[in-house]
Amino acid sequence: MKRFLSTLILIAGATSALAQTPSIPIPPPLETISVGGTGRSSVTPDRFSFTVGVQTMANTVDDAVLQNNKRVAAVIAALKAAGVQDKDLQTSNFNIWPQQDYQEGKPPRILGYQATNSVTVRSTKIADAGRLLGIAIGAGVNNASGINFEVTDPARGRDQGLRAAFDDAKAKATLLAKSAGRTLGRVLTINEGMQSAPPQPYPMQRTMAMEARVSDVPVESG
Repeated sequence: MKRFLSTLILIAGATSALAQTPSIPIPPPLETISVGGTGRSSVTPDRFSFTVGVQTMANTVDDAVLQNNKRVAAVIAALKAAGVQDKDLQTSNFNIWPQQDYQEGKPPRILGYQATNSVTVRSTKIADAGRLLGIAIGAGVNNASGINFEVTDPARGRDQGLRAAFDDAKAKATLLAKSAGRTLGRVLTINEGMQSAPPQPYPMQRTMAMEARVSDVPVESG
């Protein structure tokens, strides 16, 4: 359940219940009440995403990438066979790192190379989250970063929270004005506080530490 917390600061005018009319009209001093309101709302997520990857190690760059390509291709094929569409698959990271042995007083010695390829999966079928993650793992994934549940239109929860925050602030102002023997007037100022941030776009990185004469790396543009 996606939760939104909205806060408002409301300043409203207040007038005295008993007013005296002077012989020369003089505008009465402005009386105000400043209160804060809080509103909470919950919205059911309507989409999810998770990132899975394959990490391989070998003595040479070629071998590390070739092994990685084979396993990532199997993962992508399994996900597509399970119903994931091309637009919902996106390569999110590709890296090659040398594995080095560091000893005091000696230059680093390369022991091998590590290749990593990660794929982000998105879907609006919430019930498929666990099934798709299990399929990816069964197809050869050995690196995962968890599942994110999101709301396509965060304005739904935000608007509900803001309305609730306004009603809360107005109720407080009305009570305070009545307690002071005043009548609540019109709203003069409204300041919106913190609210839930909308989902951030997923960065797409394709970095390679060094070139390798190997077969094409499996890449999905989404």
